[in-house]
Amino acid sequence: MEKCKRLLVIFYVMAKIGLFTFGGGWSIIAQMQNEFADRRGWLTQEQVVDYMSLAKSFPGVMIINMSVFCGYAMGGVAGGVVAATGLSAPALAAIAAVTYCYSSLRDNLLVEKVLNGVRSVVVPIIVSACLKLEKTALKGKASWVILAVVFGICIFTGINKLLIVTAALIAGLILWKGEIPDDVS
Repeated sequence: MEKCKRLLVIFYVMAKIGLFTFGGGWSIIAQMQNEFADRRGWLTQEQVVDYMSLAKSFPGVMIINMSVFCGYAMGGVAGGVVAATGLSAPALAAIAAVTYCYSSLRDNLLVEKVLNGVRSVVVPIIVSACLKLEKTALKGKASWVILAVVFGICIFTGINKLLIVTAALIAGLILWKGEIPDDVS
């Protein structure tokens, strides 16, 4: 009974976080830390940091990965499933509602103007995120060379992105010649 109660709390807290926290993964992690480490003591601060590092390292959406790690630590496999479901349920419901209504609204002049406004901010948001990533992602001249080459390939060719990522991985291994960057060791 206690485990079921804990799973319900995990789902409720994650759904609340998913519904009311804006600002992306980092603000969600802060809320998870507050709710599960600070407030309830179900996780330690060290676990939150470790899971955050792991979540960033795995493929997929970082915050969903984070929710699975934290949920698993608090409630086993069921906790991981409940945490990921709770966190993503509000977004999935909102997306489903918008998708359902989109075909009837897309020809609406007001909706068209709103979407044009939203589209106009997407590029600066992506560029801003890239500029923030640049500080941690580009370490040394080899990184900049790979960036320039891959940027050109992406703009001027239709080569599969998975192939590009694989080639960049190999290029990184070759260009660094076995040297380990300072922040990895």
